[in-house]
Amino acid sequence: MASAVLQHSEAPQGLQTFANDDDRRRLTGAAVTAVLRLADAWGASNAEGAALLGVSESTWDRMKAGRWEGVLSQDQLTRASALIGLFKGLHLLFANDLADRWPRLENRAPVFDRRSPVEAMIEGGIPRMLETRQYIDALRGGL
Repeated sequence: MASAVLQHSEAPQGLQTFANDDDRRRLTGAAVTAVLRLADAWGASNAEGAALLGVSESTWDRMKAGRWEGVLSQDQLTRASALIGLFKGLHLLFANDLADRWPRLENRAPVFDRRSPVEAMIEGGIPRMLETRQYIDALRGGL
């Protein structure tokens, strides 16, 4: 009976949940580098970058300076994954600099309610980040 319960609670083969410590350690460096780069491309402030990744501003500053040696949490890696997927989707959707300007522009879509996607994602956390990524994937016909 216990093994049946464990089987149902495990993630399907191949689905990355970021629950495994070894996976988080292995993925953290690349995720931090990617989020730092996309935050820079989007013109995000230190406070915005920190809020998007779910870290303190002092941790964000250490990450930017290359002096942070921590491991991202499951939630932080989920945030990074959503942001990286959004960045990629924007660059597939827009062939010009709009891909990097779009996250900062006021947006009338209901998901953003006349705020910029960056503002909406900071306020709405992981659910809004995933929704924003899905929105862009849908616009480009990826859903």
